[in-house]
Amino acid sequence: MAIQVNIHEAKTSLSRLIEAVKRGEEVIIARAGTPEVRLVAVGPAGEKPKRRQFGAWKGKVWFAPDYDQADAEIEQDFHASPIIPEGGR
Repeated sequence: MAIQVNIHEAKTSLSRLIEAVKRGEEVIIARAGTPEVRLVAVGPAGEKPKRRQFGAWKGKVWFAPDYDQADAEIEQDFHASPIIPEGGR
């Protein structure tokens, strides 16, 4: 069951709420009765972030053979357009 407190109560009893979160309870802070935020634990102190595994996306992402080839019509529009369009500042 979640504990819901208003902002004023959260400010006055923050230590108690932090202990509740550390015990695994869910704490929700509300403004005028409407839930606004959830108080969550960040994990054990000093825990190193998980290292990325090289090649994890291998075979999951592909590029079209011509991904780096410009479309002739778009390239023409790009080069033919003025640097500052009329009416621009």
